[in-house]
Amino acid sequence: MPCIRSSLNSPFLKKLTSAIGRIPALRSGSTLRRSFPGRGGLPDCSGMENLVACPYKRPNALCRLICFPWAGGGTSQFAKWGKLFNSSIEVSSVRLPGRESRLNEPFAKDMKTVVNEITSVLLKELQEKAFAFFGHSFGSYLSFAVALHLKEKYGLEPIHLFVSGGHAPNSEAFLPIKSIPIYDTEDEDILTYIQTSGGTSSELLQNEEIKNHLLLTFKEDLRVLQTFSFEKAERNISFSCDITCFNGSEDKPYDLEAWHDLTSGDISFYKLPGDHFYLLEPSNEIFLIKHITRCIENAGL
Repeated sequence: MPCIRSSLNSPFLKKLTSAIGRIPALRSGSTLRRSFPGRGGLPDCSGMENLVACPYKRPNALCRLICFPWAGGGTSQFAKWGKLFNSSIEVSSVRLPGRESRLNEPFAKDMKTVVNEITSVLLKELQEKAFAFFGHSFGSYLSFAVALHLKEKYGLEPIHLFVSGGHAPNSEAFLPIKSIPIYDTEDEDILTYIQTSGGTSSELLQNEEIKNHLLLTFKEDLRVLQTFSFEKAERNISFSCDITCFNGSEDKPYDLEAWHDLTSGDISFYKLPGDHFYLLEPSNEIFLIKHITRCIENAGL
C-alpha cells in the first residue's frame, strides 16, 4: 500500500522508532472492556491496588520485582509474570492513569507527577523489602526516573535495574524524542505505524473506541516522556546497583554505553531474537524470567 510506505518515511515515524521503538500489538480477540475494565466506573480500592496489579501475591517473598510497561501499555503482560517466578520473587506491574481500572482518571500531567505518585504509594513497601525494577521502552525511562527519585530523596535503590528497548537516559540519542510533534501528527500516520509493527488485527482497529483510546493513551504517554530530562552533570548522584540491558536483535540500535556513567555496579547487555517486542515471544520470556531470577538470587538477599 503506497500510503503506508509514504507514512513510514515521515520524519515523525523515523524519530519515534529511533527514540522508543514500536507501538505494542493488540491481539485478535481483545475487547475494550477486557483491556480497560474500569469503563463502568472506578472500583473502590486502595491506592496500592489502584496503582499496581499483583495477582500473584507472595508475602513471604524475599524481593519485589516492579515492572513498568511500554507507552500505551497496561498491566496484563507483566502481571502474569507473577506465576512464572519462584516463590522468592513477587511481581507487580505499574498501572498509570487513563487505562484499565483507572480509565476514568485524567492522564498524568508530566513525568514528575507520575514519579511522585508511584514513590508515594510504594515507598512503605520498598522500605520494608528488597526490590528490583524492570522497564520496557517507555517503561525503561520511567523505571529509571522512579529509581533516581528514590535514591535522591530517600537513599533507596533497587538491588538490580533491568531495562529493555530504550537508550540510556543520559544519552544524546534520547534527545530527539523531545522534538516529536505528537499532537500535530496525523492519527493515520500513527495508525499506519501500529499496523506495520505487526500483531494488530485490522478488525480491532476498525473498532472506533479501541482505536481512539489506543491513540490517545500512546500520545499521552509519549507526552509524559517528553517532560523527562536527566543531566548527569547537574546531579551528584550515582547508583551502586547492577544494571542489565535487554534488546531485540532486529530492533533499532540503542545507545547503552552511557549506563556506565550512572552506576558503580556491573553492566550487562543481552540481545534476544526478535524486534522491539521480542519479550512477547515465549522463548524470550523464559530467558528473561530465568535470568532475572538468577540476578536477584545472586544479590545475596
